[in-house]
Amino acid sequence: MSFSPFKLAISAEMVFLDLPFIERVKRIHALGFSAEIWDWTCKDVTALAATGADFTSMTGYISGNLTEPDGIRQLLDSARESLAVAARLNCPSLNLHGTGLGDKGLPVKPVTLTTPRMWLTACKTLEQIARLGETAGKVFLLENLNTEVDHPGTPFARAEDTLALIEAVGSPHLKLNLDLYHAQIGEGNLIELIQRAGPAIGEIQVADVPGRMEPGTGEIHYPAIARALHRIGYSGVVGLEGWASGDSEAALERFRQAFTLE
Repeated sequence: MSFSPFKLAISAEMVFLDLPFIERVKRIHALGFSAEIWDWTCKDVTALAATGADFTSMTGYISGNLTEPDGIRQLLDSARESLAVAARLNCPSLNLHGTGLGDKGLPVKPVTLTTPRMWLTACKTLEQIARLGETAGKVFLLENLNTEVDHPGTPFARAEDTLALIEAVGSPHLKLNLDLYHAQIGEGNLIELIQRAGPAIGEIQVADVPGRMEPGTGEIHYPAIARALHRIGYSGVVGLEGWASGDSEAALERFRQAFTLE
């Protein structure tokens, strides 16, 4: 008997691109998936809430970073604003990165060397973020990124880095958004990485490599990933954050099949 133990979600930013954004969310919902969004500041939040969609994740900040005084203030202030929007959308998780990202995913302030002081400051900042999440009853997710292809100059980017910070903070309100597309490019050994991260995982995001499209278009054997996640007892969100290689509805079905177990 086939079944999926996961909650399957789709980034509305990357599929059904011929449709207005609200219509993309409605289509995703109609097909039985949860929805995820990026920058909420350019969205009609009232219209999103009216779609009836189940939102599993959204960007949890507008600007700022983990290490500089002004950047920390911006990050915390915009995290508070994001929490208010998450409450309106009944969205449980808010996504963060190692620094603020601007045009085409590039860091607003690229970093060439991450110093020990920066690590300590980032940890203290994330402790404050976790307390905000605890007060609001939400979870912040720190996402790993790759610096080789998509996000050069991003500090705390590797899964190894994000996991170290999350474990140092030690709060259930700060978890890892383990993006396997980024991890495959930057680190590889995805099943070992899943086993290592274990209970720190708050969400899994996927796309194939190369091309950042749905499972089955590249080198990652996602059915094996699904079995590995099931073996460690993970039953949370698996989000497709990838482009459709062709028809979006067909891409979503290939994603569903990759995370359906026999």
